[in-house]
Amino acid sequence: QAQLVESGGGLVQPGGSLRLSCQASRNIFDYNVMGWHRQAPGKERELVAKMTFGGNDRYADFVKGRFTISRDYRKNTLFLQMNSLEPEDTAVYYCNAFNSYTSATIWGQGTQVTVSL
Repeated sequence: QAQLVESGGGLVQPGGSLRLSCQASRNIFDYNVMGWHRQAPGKERELVAKMTFGGNDRYADFVKGRFTISRDYRKNTLFLQMNSLEPEDTAVYYCNAFNSYTSATIWGQGTQVTVSL
């Protein structure tokens, strides 16, 4: 089974930017949906953004206009460009690959994003 490894998290001041990366251990074309989720302390995991092979992107309302999801198919890598970060964006961010036909899913281990002065 493929593995997903996130990187790029860290501490940033409000208004700053971070770029998260999710590297797959092998070709994952069998997962037609890839996305980013996040989980803040004491809260449930929530969808941040996702994209399909067809190029259809979907964003949570709270990140529209600030975050951009993209994918490098040749390098099996998913990205999340996060701009205008707010303290409310502080969470562990998880990469996810999902096959909508079989419901097979894999998760990365998460990367911490902290937005604070």
